[in-house]
Formats: sequence, structure tokens, C-alpha cells
Amino acid sequence: MIWGMACSDTEKLSLDVEPYCDGERSGCAAAMEKERESYLSPTENPSTISVSASIPPDQQGYDVEFDPPLENKYECPICLMGLRSAVQTPCGHRFCNSCIKKSIRDTGQKCPVDNEVLLEEQLFPDNFAKREILSLTVRCPNVGCSDKMELRQLEKHSSQCKFATVQCPQCLESVRKSHLDKHKSEQCLQRRMTCPACAGSFVYASKQIHEQICPFANTVCGYCEMELIRDQLALHCDTDCLKAPVACTFSTFGCHVKMPRNELAQHMQEFTQMHMRCMAEFLRSQTLNSCSVPSFATHSSSDERGASTRAPDSCQCRPELMNLRETVLELEGRLVRQDQQIRELCIHNETQKNQVTELRRKLSSLEEATRELEAQQYQGVYVWRLENFSLHLRNQEAGQPIVLHSPPFYTGRPGYKLCLRLHLQTPSAPRCSNYISLFVHTMQGEFDSQLSWPLQGMIQLAVLDQVEGQHHVEVMETKPDLQAFQRPTVLRNPKGFGYVTFLHLQALRQRGFVKDDVLLVRCEVTPRFDASLRREGVQPRGSEPSL
Repeated sequence: MIWGMACSDTEKLSLDVEPYCDGERSGCAAAMEKERESYLSPTENPSTISVSASIPPDQQGYDVEFDPPLENKYECPICLMGLRSAVQTPCGHRFCNSCIKKSIRDTGQKCPVDNEVLLEEQLFPDNFAKREILSLTVRCPNVGCSDKMELRQLEKHSSQCKFATVQCPQCLESVRKSHLDKHKSEQCLQRRMTCPACAGSFVYASKQIHEQICPFANTVCGYCEMELIRDQLALHCDTDCLKAPVACTFSTFGCHVKMPRNELAQHMQEFTQMHMRCMAEFLRSQTLNSCSVPSFATHSSSDERGASTRAPDSCQCRPELMNLRETVLELEGRLVRQDQQIRELCIHNETQKNQVTELRRKLSSLEEATRELEAQQYQGVYVWRLENFSLHLRNQEAGQPIVLHSPPFYTGRPGYKLCLRLHLQTPSAPRCSNYISLFVHTMQGEFDSQLSWPLQGMIQLAVLDQVEGQHHVEVMETKPDLQAFQRPTVLRNPKGFGYVTFLHLQALRQRGFVKDDVLLVRCEVTPRFDASLRREGVQPRGSEPSL
């Protein structure tokens, strides 16, 4: 016998013994009722078990993931899901309440499994199966949630699950309930936005379209790249933009050239003659067209009437023709005057160019004379400032040869004209890598004819220590037989005299020779014709200076 019928018999049996244990039945019935309610889901109560009024009539079985998987005996043969509000047929099959009733109404009064005659009134609730199914363990259907619970607790868990999804009321997209507020305010494509430029309202999905048509949005002129609001762009291009293309002012008269607005004035100036000719041709053609005699549609009128009709037309045409001729003559006169002005301006411009060239030549001569006077004031003692010296060091480390020449200086007035040459030897230079080389060169000077040659005397070279005052000094004696001290035949004697290995760059970095990115090189020359100026106690360096 099926359990449903047994349950009915049990209820009938309890009614049969009711007269014999009236007092005990009250306590027993209350205990059984309490135990029965503990097996039911929160939405179930004894008044709804048999009727299932709270379940929608077309709702199918439980479409959830059971863990462990659902047994076949708890599966509805119609919807193939977990039995919801299970009912049983007299032939012993279980179905969802809504599934079997829909089947009876749609396919006929028969059991879908064995085709036995089945009436809707013969269905009765299978409360045992219902309690068993509600006690089965299921997984939360929300993506990301790994919780498990009894089926009867699923509804309560779903209402509180942080992974539960709801439909956004704006874009109808499914989002987590906990993220709904953030989605509506930051991510939803249908959220309302306010344009900061025009204060207009639009949905986020049409933001790009609004930015392209917003009259107060910032935009850039396509010709001059000036930034301005879109509402002013058309007016800017029509009147202000210097690079916007414009037609020639004489486009009406036949000049169809287009150019940027800032070149229009130059175009008007360069093509004045062409514009005047175009205007003259235009006026002549207008004159001919306006003075042509009109033809009459009919020939039925008499010659006298035709003569009287043409006479007024010719009279009206003559004043216009005279005015146009005067205009053409006036324009031609203006053209001749403008040609004359252009020729005069060209001559004046050429004269000014020659004057500017002469002034530049004089200025260059004055600057050279000033430098020459300054060089004569050094009296044989010259300090050379080499600024931005760190840049030269970086180029030297990169393998670039560094050669620097100092401004010229004189040993006196009259005196020899000299200059210094400094080399920063590259790391790959043979025998002198990473050294400072320092040389002295003679130059053609103002007093060369008054001096005795070759140059004789003492030369002292020094790199100054700008921190502790411990200068690196070398003294050398001139050698009259060398070409370096002969009277120069060119602006600067190509032969120099000095030291190839004057100072190593490592020593330069270890001491205070460079301060504020400036290196100071001092040269003192004492010619021999003034022996009293030779300083006593100064001995030349042991190694001989080299060319």
C-alpha cells in the first residue's frame, strides 16, 4: 500500500479511537502538530498542505542543484525537476501539483506515465515526499556563492545572499543586489548625466553623441588649432581665423584663387594688375550685355511702333554705358598709379637693404675693434673662463674629440698677440687618454711689425683651484727655433707649443678645479726683451714641452 493511503488510514484510525482517549488525545495531538510544523517550510502550514494555494498554478518543480544529486523518486516525470507541492495519483505516481493538473487539462484525463484514467479530484497531497524534498541539501544558485542549505531554507537565504542578482530598473541588466546602487550611479549605461558645459541631461550611452553636438563644449579649430566653444566655431572660421581658407575679394570678377585669410592682403598686393584686368573685362561684358537690343515676340506691329519702342531703350542704355566707361578709365588710372608706387617701393626697399648691409659691416668692424682693444689690456696675464664645462666632459666620455680656442690676448701694448688651445683627449686616445692638453698659439697682431721675432721668454700655464687655491701650474721656456714662435703668416699660427698631458681628468674631478660648472685656465707670458720682468726662482718642469 502506498504511503499516502496509509496516512489516510492512520488519520481514520485516530478518529476511531477518539472516544476512548479524549484527554490523552488533546496532549498527543498538540505534540504531533508541533512536530509536523517543524518539518514544513516557513511558507507551509497545515491549512495549505492539501490545497497549495500559495503556489502559482503554473509553477513547475524545483530547478536547483541538489547535493547530492536528486534521486529519481523525487523527480517529476513531466518537468524532470524536483517535486514541488508533490501530489500522488491512485496509480501510485508522483507529480508536481501544477504539472499534473496542467497535463490533465491539456492532454486529457489520464496518467502521463501509465495512461490510467485520472481525474483531478483523485489527486491527493504527498506530504511525506514533500517533507523529504524540503529536507534535501541544495547549493545556492547565485554565481560566486558556495553556501549549502536545506531546500526549505533556500528562499530565506536567497533574500539575504550577498551574491543574489536583481534586474537594474534602468538598463534591465542583472547585477548583484549589493552592487546595485554603485551600478546605477557609476556603471549603468542608461544612468542620467548632466553636461558640465551646457547643463543638459542625457543618458550615459549617448554621451559621445552629445559631446559632438553640445553647443558649449570645447572644440578646436581645424585650421588654426585654437580652442573655443563649438557655438563660436562657425563665426570664428567666417571672420577671425587667420588660417581659414577664403576666396579672393575679386572672385566676383573672375579671380577664383582661395588662400588662408592671413595671406589675402599679400595676394591683393601681388596681383593688383590681374584684378584690375579681370574687373575691366567683367565691366565690358556687362556693358555689351546690357546694351543689346531686345527682340520682339511678334511681327504684327507696324514699323512706326517698333521705332518708337527701340528709341527709349537706346536712350536708357547710353547713360549706363558712359558710367561704365568712366569706371573703367578710373580703374586703369589707378592701376597705372599703383604700378608706379610699386616700382618706387621696390627701389626704396633695395636702397634700405644696401644701407642695412653697410650698417652690419660697420657694426662687425666696431665689434672686432672692441675685442682687439680688450685683448690689448691683459698685459700678458690672461684668465680664460670655460663655462658649461660638464657638457664638454660628457661629450668627451662619449668619445667626441673636444677642441676649444680662447679669445686672443696681448702681452702688452705693444706686444705679441696669442691665444690658448685646450683639448679634452678621448678615452681611446693613444698615450694621452683622459688628459687635458694645453697649448699656446701666436696670432697676427697690430704690433707685429714693431716686435722682434721669434718670440722669446717664459710662459706659465695654470688650471686654477677655485676652492683651496692649490693651482696646477707648469712653466716652460720658449724655443726660438720652433715654427710655433715665428711670426705668423696667417690669422693664427697652426703650430702651437704646450703640454699634451697637462692634467689628468681624474685629478680634475678630485679637487675644486671646476666650480659652478666653470673651469679657469690662466696664462702668463713674459717676453724676454724685458728681462726685468722674469720672475726669479721659477724653474721649468723637468719634461720638455711638446708640439
